[in-house]
Amino acid sequence: MGDIAKDLTAGTVGGIANLVVGHPFDTIKVKLQSQPSPAPGQLLKYAGAFDAVKQTVAAEGPRGLYKGMGAPLATVAAFNALLFTVRGQMETLLRSEPGAPLTVKQQVVAGAGAGLAVSFLACPTELIKCRLQAQSSLAEAGAVSRVALPKGPMDVARHVMRDAGVKGLFKGIVPTMGREIPGNAIMFGVYEAVKQYMAGGQDTSGLGQGSLILAGGLAGGALWLTVYPTDVVKSVIQVDDYKKPRYSGSIDALKKIVAADGVKGLYKGFGPAMARSVPANAATFVAYEITRSALG
Repeated sequence: MGDIAKDLTAGTVGGIANLVVGHPFDTIKVKLQSQPSPAPGQLLKYAGAFDAVKQTVAAEGPRGLYKGMGAPLATVAAFNALLFTVRGQMETLLRSEPGAPLTVKQQVVAGAGAGLAVSFLACPTELIKCRLQAQSSLAEAGAVSRVALPKGPMDVARHVMRDAGVKGLFKGIVPTMGREIPGNAIMFGVYEAVKQYMAGGQDTSGLGQGSLILAGGLAGGALWLTVYPTDVVKSVIQVDDYKKPRYSGSIDALKKIVAADGVKGLYKGFGPAMARSVPANAATFVAYEITRSALG
């Protein structure tokens, strides 16, 4: 079984683990990010993460926390397989000789290359997921226009292409790249740095699952701590109306968010994102490493 096939398989398993563990946290994150600023004298729809969970479960049941999971589940194999495969091929190019371990700097470069590759798959997937997750805030716009809200991933895609063509699925590609390229560079760099620190050198093959969980969790936390404001900009652009958009682009969205809510507006939903990042990314890396090792 070739290295590419092994990375494809292990990346798929890692992606599924990430999705199952992290999607409820992601749903709450998007709901908090996308809720509109209230009118003067009015309160926000959600007072915080716990309130968002309560309202979601009360209105839709526990399955509401997994709303929008169809889109990433349908593409999780391709997304994570691409991420880890490109990273693996980048590692091969960067090695001084076959089998040689990579430095932390080389892992940063490999992660950045993988991030660039997955941006073009992540953008339409994230757009569909975010629009489904944020339907409670989009409902007001739907009621005004008397247009029925889409019921699932394929329905969202049809609505988007009807309003904006295929290019509409790539709305938010700039902030998506602004998240994926530096985010994956940091994630893979931190993951390797923590592993090498615990192993006392570049040979990390002897580390146990506990060490991998710690390294993966810290790597995920570092990713979101760095790119979270970019993710907020991406989310508000992707749930924006196509016919009457509030934002003309990433910079405009950034300015309007800060003008309306201050810098803290760029950290809406930060709690759920960080709560998700540690277990979800730990699950991803452990599942990947175990599967990759089992494949030889």
